[in-house]
Amino acid sequence: MCKFLFLNNLEQRSSYILDMETTMLFHKLLTLLAIFGALAYSSSASANILDASKLEMFVDELPDMPRIMAYQIVGGASKSKSLNIGMFKKKWKFHRDLPPTPVYAYGLTSRTATVPGPTIEAHYGIQTYVTWQNNLPPNHILPCDLTIPTALTNKTSGIPTVAHLHGGIHAPDSDGNPNSWFTARFEQKGPTWTSKGCHYPNNQQPGNLWYHDHAMGLTRVNLLAGLLGVYIIRDPSIEDPLGLPHSNEFDRPLVVFDRSFRSNGSLYLNSTGDNPSIHPRWQPEYFGDVIIVNGKAWPRLTVRKRKYRFRIINASNARFFRFFFTNGLKFIHVASDSTYLEKPVSTNETLLGPSEITDVIVDFSQSNSKVAILANDAAYPYPSGDPVDGDEVTSKVMKFIILPNQEVDTSRVPKTLIKYPAVDLSSVTQTRYISMYEYASSTDEPTHLYMNGKPYKAPVTETPKVGSTEVWYVINLTEDNHPLHIHLGLIKVLDQTELVQLKEFKTCMTKLNDAIKCNVGNYTRGKKVSVPDHEKGWKNVYKMSPGFVTKIVVRFSYIHTNASYAFDPTIEPGYVYHCHILDHEDNDMMRPFKVIK
Repeated sequence: MCKFLFLNNLEQRSSYILDMETTMLFHKLLTLLAIFGALAYSSSASANILDASKLEMFVDELPDMPRIMAYQIVGGASKSKSLNIGMFKKKWKFHRDLPPTPVYAYGLTSRTATVPGPTIEAHYGIQTYVTWQNNLPPNHILPCDLTIPTALTNKTSGIPTVAHLHGGIHAPDSDGNPNSWFTARFEQKGPTWTSKGCHYPNNQQPGNLWYHDHAMGLTRVNLLAGLLGVYIIRDPSIEDPLGLPHSNEFDRPLVVFDRSFRSNGSLYLNSTGDNPSIHPRWQPEYFGDVIIVNGKAWPRLTVRKRKYRFRIINASNARFFRFFFTNGLKFIHVASDSTYLEKPVSTNETLLGPSEITDVIVDFSQSNSKVAILANDAAYPYPSGDPVDGDEVTSKVMKFIILPNQEVDTSRVPKTLIKYPAVDLSSVTQTRYISMYEYASSTDEPTHLYMNGKPYKAPVTETPKVGSTEVWYVINLTEDNHPLHIHLGLIKVLDQTELVQLKEFKTCMTKLNDAIKCNVGNYTRGKKVSVPDHEKGWKNVYKMSPGFVTKIVVRFSYIHTNASYAFDPTIEPGYVYHCHILDHEDNDMMRPFKVIK
């Protein structure tokens, strides 16, 4: 349960709330109490918000999170393994001068649990079984909102959680469906919950994944509290010959996110919604003013004059990062999300939306300075929000201190990496139009967001066939860039085309919600934006630019073999696709889809 359990009503938005026609007076009284309670709580908390500029940067060493092998070696061979990973409430030290922060953390035990959680290392083709155990207390450490579609109701006892392996290719009953949540000791379970264990076959291409909570309506607060971690699938038979930097010292995950704090060290989340009479606590985007990397605020790392590999994950709720080095060092991209690129791509900067992963090589032997600052200049919200220029706290990410002596470096960046079978557009079996909508109140503040003009609970409308290739035209009718994540399927972005006469087209779409009837082809005549070279490979999330139509190929089979899945993807509860700005996802910018035979 959360602080201030609101029972106020918005009948068209949730099946969990009271009926307005029969409880109007009760609703009004509770809404007023909720608003006053939220305002009082917010006012009290605001007085204790930490001034992030008072924290000294680069005083904490960058941690390397504990590593858990998701397989075991028996007789010299890799064998399947079962893991029990818990969720615990504990205190975490984000900065040398900040009091310990109450968090929720993944780990084998409460003592070893970390934020982010342990890095799980899997072996290609070796199955992993995980039992995710909810050991959380009854009350949430952050304010929740019961007026959005959520697992929390006045009848829920405890904190609902369910782990999703982002980028994983596995059966629906192990995918972390938002309604497959469960509370401590599995005392309460969501309507699509099936079993205590998750089965990850690891039969997909080697690459970078991450795991995080995915409970209905609580993803944003459960991740803010700390429930996230890295998952890597390795295939030595094809990766070792590449000669890329390896070992725990030279191959490092970097999990980046933003947070705000109170002066007592606790996490701060504004508890008053933009439309408090509709959603007392929900706000459309969360932005923190402290940048965290691997659980430390603006950490530092001493590096040698040689090549390093960094698997960078943007685990923020809503913040985009455009990373660059202040001393001009370049990023050499070798992978994007969960797949390798065909060839390395060198860039001066890289833009990462929430949940995106970039896998880069940085060669510190090319530095002309002893220090390199990893910086950020992405506006928030992206792309038309506030600039970070001149904002010392959010424009800096971490510091690299470069040792003076030249190193013998046997690692390399090969001319070619891993090539997957080409996309065959002649085999496309279905073309779909996916539209993104944002709805606002009379005061022009967002109230909720939809995919295809439908709430999550509406019947499934997307039913791709096993092994099929589809083309989706994603139409962004909002002012925000939305990172679209599709569970199970991998995507390849072909192009982005600006919509002309946007207001006219948007009016038609708002009325008819049908791109064909609104003659979308008459409006997709604006400028074309090419896909950056380092993002032309297969991905599981991509940034959908506002006012543009993004054409993507979606593949529902293994992309490294073109073979069908080694499991049944047609079983319940199916999969989902959604915006990965967590505040949007939680307020209905998510739709289910069902794979069919």
